[in-house]
Amino acid sequence: MTDPVSVVFVVDDDVSVREALSSLIRSIGLNVVLFASAAEFLAFPRPDAASCLVLDVRLPGRSGLDLQGDLRLAGEDLPVIFITGHGDIPMTVRAMKAGAVEFLPKPFREQDLLDAIVLALTRDGQARNRRAQTAGARKSLATLSAREREVMDGLLRGLLNKQVAASLGVSEVTVKLHRRHVMAKMSVSSLVELARLIEGIR
Repeated sequence: MTDPVSVVFVVDDDVSVREALSSLIRSIGLNVVLFASAAEFLAFPRPDAASCLVLDVRLPGRSGLDLQGDLRLAGEDLPVIFITGHGDIPMTVRAMKAGAVEFLPKPFREQDLLDAIVLALTRDGQARNRRAQTAGARKSLATLSAREREVMDGLLRGLLNKQVAASLGVSEVTVKLHRRHVMAKMSVSSLVELARLIEGIR
């Protein structure tokens, strides 16, 4: 399920639709922030929390599809759920190809929207966790000494301790010591886990 600090952003130029969506989304315990245009949304300082965007296709100024494109160009992977009373197949295809979670034509079932929101928030939470893990791994990697990096690189190439020792001109005991330091600093318990971690940040 979603985290209670999760935020759902709603962008729709119809105030009655915004208020109805706000009541619906709040009914399942989620925070909602409302906007009347893409410009209002882009000017809002978004919190560092699992979020998604419920977005009308037709808006004054930049359209919902334009806003989706703006976010992608800015490198923001905010999950988008489109709602529209004017949808067509090409529009739907464009939105889904650009990564939309769902495209709901009005009138839609309330449960369909809520299901899409929960899915979007779950995806965003998982993506945030992956980014945090990657950042943590990079930070840990930066704490390794030059010799520890050399030992790690040799081990990840599949070399045995004694082969790493020979290649570096040190004793096998020294390699084992550095290996223990590497595993501790990277918070892993096996070379397989270490390899997976390093693969994810390179």
